[in-house]
Amino acid sequence: MNEKQGAIELIEKVMVGLGAGWVLWLMLILSVISLAIMLERTWLYWSVSDDVEALMRDLNQFLRNNDLIGARKRLEQSKSAEAAVVIAGVVEADRGADAAENAMASASALQRLKLEKRLSFLGTLGNNAPFIGLLGTVIGIVGAFEELSKANKVGSAVAAASQTASTTVMAKIAEALVATAVGLIVAIPAVAAFNTFQRIVKAKVANTDALAFSLLAHLRATGKRGE
Repeated sequence: MNEKQGAIELIEKVMVGLGAGWVLWLMLILSVISLAIMLERTWLYWSVSDDVEALMRDLNQFLRNNDLIGARKRLEQSKSAEAAVVIAGVVEADRGADAAENAMASASALQRLKLEKRLSFLGTLGNNAPFIGLLGTVIGIVGAFEELSKANKVGSAVAAASQTASTTVMAKIAEALVATAVGLIVAIPAVAAFNTFQRIVKAKVANTDALAFSLLAHLRATGKRGE
């Protein structure tokens, strides 16, 4: 029992000694990293975006005319991630539909890795930032109780000391509440950005599949090994 009590007291001393300040600094650093990732991902998605509907119409027109060379040139004019995948299929079109499909599957996997890069950090931060803030809150409350305990030991005879202790307790409680608030402030944007970016990735994957199916349908319908 004494060992257990000693372990609890040791943990309490460590928590009170460290305080909740380090949690706030950690959350600040994580928020800066999160913001940097959001800006970088936003720029990336913008840089690989294009009018996919227009690209689909043009691609189908070239395919109906059996013009794979023209289709490739049109795809190369697009900066989109979707076009980068389908180009891989057009390059292998002379080897048949199966070779083109495999090439596009490989290119699609690489593009998806590129698009999803660093999103796991946002998801993890969004899920765990409130708990980190809660840890800071717990540490702050433990510190507040520690100060309250000291105030009780001082007794009512020493009014000035008691007043100082009460002020310290309130400061500890305020610090604890701030830690929770900061955790939520960091988590909410991270979750919102993660969900938004995931929808963008899913839309790009769906658009890629639509373009790829058009090319594969042409290759299988013509039964040719390419132009």
